[in-house]
Amino acid sequence: MIFPRPSRRLLHVRSLSLGGLCLAMAACHSAPSRATAATSAAPPSRESLPVRFGLDVLLADMPSWMAGKRIGLITNHTGIDHTGRSNIELLRVRSDVKLVALFAFEHGLRGDAPAGQPIASSVDAETGLPIYSLYGEIQKPTPEMLANVDLLVYDVQDVGARPYTRVSTMALSMQAAASKEIPFVVLDRPNPLGGVRVEGPVLEPAFASFVGMYPIPLRHGMTLGELARMYNDRYGIHADLRVVPMQGWRRDERFGETGLPWVGTSPNIRTLDAALLYPGTVLIEGTNLSEGRGSAAPFEQVGAPWFRADTVAREMNARRLPGLRFDVVQFPIAADARKYGGQTVPGVRLVITDPDAVQPVRSVLQLIETTRRLHTADFQWVGANKREPSLLTIDRLAGTDRARKASGSLAELLARSDSEVAAFRAVRAPYLLYH
Repeated sequence: MIFPRPSRRLLHVRSLSLGGLCLAMAACHSAPSRATAATSAAPPSRESLPVRFGLDVLLADMPSWMAGKRIGLITNHTGIDHTGRSNIELLRVRSDVKLVALFAFEHGLRGDAPAGQPIASSVDAETGLPIYSLYGEIQKPTPEMLANVDLLVYDVQDVGARPYTRVSTMALSMQAAASKEIPFVVLDRPNPLGGVRVEGPVLEPAFASFVGMYPIPLRHGMTLGELARMYNDRYGIHADLRVVPMQGWRRDERFGETGLPWVGTSPNIRTLDAALLYPGTVLIEGTNLSEGRGSAAPFEQVGAPWFRADTVAREMNARRLPGLRFDVVQFPIAADARKYGGQTVPGVRLVITDPDAVQPVRSVLQLIETTRRLHTADFQWVGANKREPSLLTIDRLAGTDRARKASGSLAELLARSDSEVAAFRAVRAPYLLYH
C-alpha cells in the first residue's frame, strides 16, 4: 500500500527501511498471493513529496535480493527516471547488478517502428546487449532468451487502455518468468489517465486476444503494477512477482499533474490528450474511418473522404458530452498510411475541454453510432486481423461483439457496461496500491 495523503499535496509518512516498508505494506494490504510482493525504498522525511517512478525508488535503495543478479530488462524509450535519463544506462553503469539482456515491445526498443510491424531480435548498437523481440512470431520470452537471466525487470510507460499491447506483453512475460522460476519485477509508473475513472465494456473471454487477454475494461484505471498483481493472483500466473511502487502518486492525478517528464509512448500516441482519448478512439481502428494515423494528430481526430463532418460535429456537440468538443477539420494523411494514404479528408477533431470529466469510450461509441446512422452506404467495419483471423477488429478491440451489434441499442450497451464496471471495481480493489 502507498500511504494515504491527507490532502492533495501533503503526505505524512514514517521513515522506514526497505525491509520495514515491505512489512508495513504487507500488513496493510494482506497481499492476494504469497507469490506477489511489493517493495519500495524509504521515502524522504518531508511533508511535500514529489512523485517518483518506481525506477527512481529502486535506484535510490537497491533491494538486497537484486544484488549481483543478472537482469533482463523489458522496456522501451519511455523507461526513464524523473530527470529523463534512460533506465538502460542507469542500470548498465551500476556495480551491484548486471544488465545482460534487453526485450523489445511493439514499436521497438526506441519506440520508432510503425504499428503492427514485427520487431526483429538484434544487438543494441549503443550498449552491445542482445535485444530479444517480443513482438512478431515470438511474443513471450523463450527459455533460451532467459538462459542467462536471474530476474526479469519490466519498466515502461503504459497508457491506461486494455488494447495497448504492452499489457499483454507483461502478462506473457510473467508467465515465462514463472515457468523459469525467476522473479518478475515491475517498476511502477502512473496511469496517465489517473486511477479513478473506469469505462467498459469489460472484455468477454471469447474475445481474448493480444490486444486484450483478461476481462478488464477498456479504460481500467490501474497502474501496471496493480494489473500485474491482479493478473498474477486472479488469473493464475503465480510468478514470483515483486512490484516496486511509485512514491507520492495518488489515484486522482493524471500524468500532467505529476511534474514528471512525458514521452510519447509510440509513434501515434504523442501527446497526453491522445493518450486520454485513446481508450475510445482506438475503436475507430475497427471501422473504415481514419483514426488519424498518418496525420498530425493521431487518435485525436477521425475522418474519411465520405464523412459529413459538419453534420456529425453539430449532432455530437448537441449531445453536450462531458469534457469534450467536436471541431470540424480537414486533415492530410501521409501517403504510407493504411487508410486513405495521400488524401486530405474531412473529419472532426476531438478537443478535450475538461480532462477530469471526459469519457472517451462512451463518447466514441456515440460518435460511431452517429456516423453509422448518417452514412449507411459508406460506413463499414473493417476485416479481421491476420494474426487473429477469427475475430473482427472491432470485436477484438472492444472485447465484445456487442459494440458492433448495438445499432439502435447503444443505451443498452452503455448501461450494461456501467454494470460491468461496477463489478470490476470490486474485483480490482484488493490489488490497488495507491489511494
